[in-house]
Amino acid sequence: MNAVRRLSLVSNEVFAPMPERRRGALRVAIATQDMQDLNAHFGSARRFAVYDVTREEWNLVEAVAFDDVSDESGEHRAERDDRITPKVDALKGCQILFCLAIGGPSAAKLVAAKIHPIKVAEPQSIPQVLLRTQMMLRTCPPPWLRKVLARAGIAEKKPSFEDED
Repeated sequence: MNAVRRLSLVSNEVFAPMPERRRGALRVAIATQDMQDLNAHFGSARRFAVYDVTREEWNLVEAVAFDDVSDESGEHRAERDDRITPKVDALKGCQILFCLAIGGPSAAKLVAAKIHPIKVAEPQSIPQVLLRTQMMLRTCPPPWLRKVLARAGIAEKKPSFEDED
């Protein structure tokens, strides 16, 4: 059985549920071993840092930790040893996941949960990842991100010729 630990920032409430995504924010998960850098494959990530990202700022929502992870070989220790589904379930509500690598079956499970996986070629700091996300939001987002934003209810209204100043 996989143990999942969540660290959430809460106000004065005890045992408050995971905060609602801020209006206009994109919920981003980052695969990490140390909570400092994007430096993990999806299956071997011991932690995921979850942020709400807007054009102007980002806020840490929670950190999700796992005790039992894969060894990046792609092999299960035993038949029916599923370490992926608990991770996908823990990340539900995120729109994007950044990681160093991810296998096809894992990516398919994330996409089915409406989480868009993004592979990054080299490790980088979490602030660099968040700044990159903000730049995509500030400039003309690529088509895949526009689709994610629309699905999350964040997409901006498209300009119309009927709009007058």
